[in-house]
Amino acid sequence: MLQLNENYLNLNQNYLFSEVAKRVAAYTEANPDKPVIRLGIGDVTKPLTKKTIDALNEGVSHMANAETFKGYGPEQGYMFLREAVVDYYKRNGAEIDADEVFISDGAKSDTGNITDLFGPDNTVLIPDPVYPVYMDSNTMNGRHIELIDANKQNGFTPMPYEGLKADIIYICSPNNPTGASYTRDQLKKWVDFALANNSLILFDAAYECFIEEDVYPHSIFEIEGAKKCAIEFCSLSKTAGFTGTRCGYTIIPKDLVFDASNGTKLSVNSMWTRRQSTKFNGVPYIVQYAAAATLSEEGIRQCKENINYYKENAKIIAKCFEEKGITYFGGINSPYIWFECPNNMYSWDFFDFMLKEIQVVGTPGAGFGKNGDNFFRLTAFGSRENTIEAVKRISEFLDRL
Repeated sequence: MLQLNENYLNLNQNYLFSEVAKRVAAYTEANPDKPVIRLGIGDVTKPLTKKTIDALNEGVSHMANAETFKGYGPEQGYMFLREAVVDYYKRNGAEIDADEVFISDGAKSDTGNITDLFGPDNTVLIPDPVYPVYMDSNTMNGRHIELIDANKQNGFTPMPYEGLKADIIYICSPNNPTGASYTRDQLKKWVDFALANNSLILFDAAYECFIEEDVYPHSIFEIEGAKKCAIEFCSLSKTAGFTGTRCGYTIIPKDLVFDASNGTKLSVNSMWTRRQSTKFNGVPYIVQYAAAATLSEEGIRQCKENINYYKENAKIIAKCFEEKGITYFGGINSPYIWFECPNNMYSWDFFDFMLKEIQVVGTPGAGFGKNGDNFFRLTAFGSRENTIEAVKRISEFLDRL
């Protein structure tokens, strides 16, 4: 008799953003005359830059000629892109090697797929609230999950404490959903904890491009010792608007070597190489060619024009909550604004209330964990016009509560 993976029974019935979309679709169908402003999902709205588009077109032309045509590529990524990632990291103050870079179709995929490398008996430490993929992918594998409280009291940046035990540690900084970021000193304490406990940090740096204050590192590999205890995931989704183009990268240092049960040494870098060779056919050449151009100095300069646009949106949203005296996090070094629901409202109730009363969509904090029950997330990825209109509606709405 067929046996299914019954760990799926332990998942929430709907993925968070699917539930948001379902409720919005039901409302818009019933109220077609009421325009809805969506500041919920973290999807970009600015088009790809000229540098990226030119490279995409050039990549397409390569596929039209036998001399430059590309078929199957290396599963780990073309070396020209892996080297472009190395150069990008170097400009941000981190030293990595090209054979430690693995090209993927996005950070979401790799933060979930990396769990293939770990045994089922590992204890996984995940902050609450958290990006759902970390929780769901380990739940699917039946691993024991310990939650560490991220809350208003610790600025949504929980730290290691005496007696803490964990084999795998998820850290996202700047954080999704809270917008909070770890300082260099804070990250050093996590690195020291991992080294002392033979643990592994899975560091999600998908929003590093929004960092503007030097106290916050762009990469965990700016921290001494991190190459012996950390894997880093990043993406061009937010850096360059590749949410629909799909390209990311994972950094797995060669120094990550752990003891197997039979006494042999296992290289995590080699294991991931083997895993990807078996289960992944690589990112399309055209996309990788464009990604390499995008990571050039000129490419990043053009991307920063879009990033600064979103940063200004974030400041516009944050200013509203400052003026209303509402506690919020993020808005600087992050595209997310995480604020406390007024009158201690439950976040899904607040979601429905905002949708019905002012037709503004955000993301309920409860979808990220129990510590998000009374918090709400807005994104800065909308158009300027929609952001200003949404803030106007929210401001008037808050005055009525």
